[in-house]
Amino acid sequence: MEGDSVTLQTDVTEIREDDDILWKFGAETSQIAEISKVARIFTTSDGPDGRFRDRLKLDNQTGSLTIMNITTEHAGDYEVQRSGVKWSSKIFSVSVYTRLPVPNITMNCSSSSSSQQNCSLVCSVVNVGHVTLSWYKGNSLLSSISVSDLSISLSLPLEVEYQDKNSYSCVLNNPISNQTTHLDITQLCHTCKDPPVSVSLILIYAAAAAGCVLIVVSVVTCCICKKFRKKVQTPEEDGADSALCKPKTQKKKSKTDAVYENVPKKR
Repeated sequence: MEGDSVTLQTDVTEIREDDDILWKFGAETSQIAEISKVARIFTTSDGPDGRFRDRLKLDNQTGSLTIMNITTEHAGDYEVQRSGVKWSSKIFSVSVYTRLPVPNITMNCSSSSSSQQNCSLVCSVVNVGHVTLSWYKGNSLLSSISVSDLSISLSLPLEVEYQDKNSYSCVLNNPISNQTTHLDITQLCHTCKDPPVSVSLILIYAAAAAGCVLIVVSVVTCCICKKFRKKVQTPEEDGADSALCKPKTQKKKSKTDAVYENVPKKR
């Protein structure tokens, strides 16, 4: 696992005087360590790109090689060659896994059932590689997803009922370790208090509000204009307005007027 120390054994209890031991790494078989008792050589190398700097340690008795504080860039094939009375070679295939994060379980309100009977959950992890993420109900596997290369984010959904009393857990594992998070339905699966409002509904509300504001502004403007016109009216306009506003009445002639209308006046 990343951060640990790994020792590659030569299966030799003690190096003989005429033994030469070479350690090589990768497809290019770059030499990273050498022991020669005859030539009095006992050395390690940083590698062509410096990835082994301050990480290699040789055992001067057995010739075994220890890689300290190992990381994923040190994964690959290592070959040890031993020559002397007879020549031999051995290859080690080293895999390095990162330390697993604890899975995070969250509630997805946007995907929860509108009837509020079901709880939509998502189990997620970030920056992982060569892992499997799984949902379990008790000891039974419900669903899983695997990734071989390094993944920025990995997630797996699950939907349960609010009243479900079963035990659920989300497990992240690789070939050498695992991390588990247990689900507490009572604590996590609460009803979403503020469900998302649809965009169309927001637009309807906005249009209605704008219409109300426009009506109010129009009424206020009309009242102000009428008030202003009243203040600046001329007397002639005022009289004309009064005449227009005064109701028309017809003068009826009385019967008396009709009788005396044609009587000649005395001189």
